[in-house]
Amino acid sequence: MNPLLLDIPEQFETERLVIRCPRAGDGTIVQEGVVETLADLRAWPASLPWALVEPTVDAFEAFCRDGHAAYLLRQSLPMLLFLKSGNVYAGGSGMHHLDWSVPKFEVGYWCRKRFQGQGLITEAVKAITEFAFTALDARRLESLPDAQNTASRCVVERAGYVLEGVMRHERATAQGELRDTCLYAITRDRFKPASS
Repeated sequence: MNPLLLDIPEQFETERLVIRCPRAGDGTIVQEGVVETLADLRAWPASLPWALVEPTVDAFEAFCRDGHAAYLLRQSLPMLLFLKSGNVYAGGSGMHHLDWSVPKFEVGYWCRKRFQGQGLITEAVKAITEFAFTALDARRLESLPDAQNTASRCVVERAGYVLEGVMRHERATAQGELRDTCLYAITRDRFKPASS
């Protein structure tokens, strides 16, 4: 299968969210959301090394433009989350480390500070999981939260992912602190669509 020949929608919706790939011009809104949430994101430096970089508008505009190109080339599928009501940026997600030979993908996510605790990221991860299994013919999805990141672990557990193991000292911070990583996964044969 040549992933470039797949007609992958650039946008889809859930009950409360519009989920779409980044576009040119999105840098300012992404930067505002990251700055608002920076302390929370930087608490996980081994998992989110991009949060340690100076959060400038130019850096996030470059991220959005590069992300759009990567989406079109099927190299990575970054996604921005917007509330349907008011079209407000609520966080980021998407699928990375794409292995089209299986196919399998890694799902990542973060929530803007003001929207944490409302179930939006679980809603997004469930929708992205369904999108991967139905639109991309995925066979396996993985998520790799830090073992101490309870909130992130709860998201994938609520989305139906199963803990397959804990990888000890799998990542290191810039200061050399070793961190454990949880390997969560869901396979196509265990996936239950929301419509069922």
